[in-house]
Amino acid sequence: MTDVVDSGELLRRLQRARSCAQQEQLTWRARSDEFGAGNPDPAQDAAVRTLAYEVVVRVLDEILTPGKRTARAGTSE
Repeated sequence: MTDVVDSGELLRRLQRARSCAQQEQLTWRARSDEFGAGNPDPAQDAAVRTLAYEVVVRVLDEILTPGKRTARAGTSE
């Protein structure tokens, strides 16, 4: 990536990335629920993907709004 972007564009890109990761998290959570106990392998894969996207959302949340998640939870993470 050699493009130079201003802080506003960087913020917009981070917000789009967070939105995309959150949507993927919800999609995989629904798939995990859909597969359920009847299909443990796909359900486990979906659960792992859900967790991965949850972590991405948490990281992007901290970049976009530092301390917001910690303040909301009332504890340090």
